[in-house]
Amino acid sequence: MLSIGIIIGSTRQGRNGEAVAKWVYDFATERNDKASYELVDLADFNLPFYGSAIPEAMQEEAKAHVQAWSEKMASFDGYIFVTPEYNHATSGVLKNALDYLNLEVNNKAAGFAAYGSLGGARAIENLRLILGELQVADVRTAITFSLLTDFENMSEFKPADYHAKNANQMLDQLLAWSRALQTVRQK
Repeated sequence: MLSIGIIIGSTRQGRNGEAVAKWVYDFATERNDKASYELVDLADFNLPFYGSAIPEAMQEEAKAHVQAWSEKMASFDGYIFVTPEYNHATSGVLKNALDYLNLEVNNKAAGFAAYGSLGGARAIENLRLILGELQVADVRTAITFSLLTDFENMSEFKPADYHAKNANQMLDQLLAWSRALQTVRQK
């Protein structure tokens, strides 16, 4: 059985990412795929800024957070990154978290669920570049939610029904690629 992590890529107060990730999780688990899904919240890992000086008294704690993040990401066969679009890119906290990874995510697959004024499309394109360097194969279809039409007052998540088609296509592609890449990792 494949194991897929659904990564909540924002830690901002009042973020919309939790609602989007929960929708993706509920949608995926209702499909009865031969896969398990797990919500992973970056807010739970308290990662320091990559490359920053950490006071000696806090180094062990920081190291433990980074290790927990690394182990969690290594445990999955594939990922769905739930990302906001901030300033035409993914969130800084998600970029920072990805900077801590390499071998843990190599030869795995990723799909995207994004939200923003243009459905988070630019954040997805930004993530495609980052993940390419990490040797993560991203799938073509993504779920893109507009802050203007899928959120009431840009805060209460009310996705349109038509997103189900993209969600199904993205999940089909993600599971196929995750399954195929298992054979690469086993060599």
